[in-house]
Amino acid sequence: MNDTTSSQWIIEKFGNEGTSFGLEVSEQLHEERSEYQFIEVYQTKAFGKLMLLDGCVMLTDRDNFLYHEMITHPALFCHPHPQRVVIIGGGDCGTLKEVLKHPNITHAWQIEIDERVTRVSEQFFPDLCESNQDSRAHFYFGDGVEWIKSCEAETIDIIIIDSTDPVGPAAGLFSEAFYRECHRILKKDGLIVQQSESPLLHADTIIKNMHSDMRKVGFCHSITLPFPQPVYPTGWWSVTMGSKAINPHEFRTIDAENKPFETRYYNAAIHQAALAQPEFLQAALKDI
Repeated sequence: MNDTTSSQWIIEKFGNEGTSFGLEVSEQLHEERSEYQFIEVYQTKAFGKLMLLDGCVMLTDRDNFLYHEMITHPALFCHPHPQRVVIIGGGDCGTLKEVLKHPNITHAWQIEIDERVTRVSEQFFPDLCESNQDSRAHFYFGDGVEWIKSCEAETIDIIIIDSTDPVGPAAGLFSEAFYRECHRILKKDGLIVQQSESPLLHADTIIKNMHSDMRKVGFCHSITLPFPQPVYPTGWWSVTMGSKAINPHEFRTIDAENKPFETRYYNAAIHQAALAQPEFLQAALKDI
């Protein structure tokens, strides 16, 4: 929720975690209530444009690249030859943009329940949407859980779950039943990667449950990759990757070192560093 005691600040209080984050804003650029949520866009003083969904910070111009690069490139460079990728959520299209930087991708499906998030992003965050007209991009505006259920078995290389927090419509994306369906449609060397909240706040809850549920449905390996993210709780965020066969500690290092596109955060050394697990995270996951 937002505490707007000062009209010049947007302050998000993070549930029951006892912490908050604020950005000074100069003006509101947009607001609307879609079928699913309340969408707002502001101009901030230090972070460019800001998007809120139901009062929660989704992204800013200044730091979104951290998240979008880390939810995509580690998995894409871990897979030996990714071609067919499904993105669940990610209506701002930043994840799709990063996926389509890889020339070997032949199909990328963007499954977003709220079309208005994408249309607002096209208007206010056009840089994130620059690949929306790519012939390899396919949009479906509807329920991601149902789309996965309808997909044929062993037809997808990578599934990226770029969702909001595990509440409301996104809750079903953090369940054992959903991971089982993802496992079914992935090819034998397939990978799943999902945003997994703050390692500092959620190692013993969301992240531990995610690893446990992925392993229960047949993913042989799982690993959580932390990275900085200033506008999210604690300033430290993560994605968790599961694989049907591939060892996620190994990746195409030479290809990552010689990637044919630009990034602002991700590189082969960052990838290698993110594989290192903090002691407290190892402790939380020791029984998985």
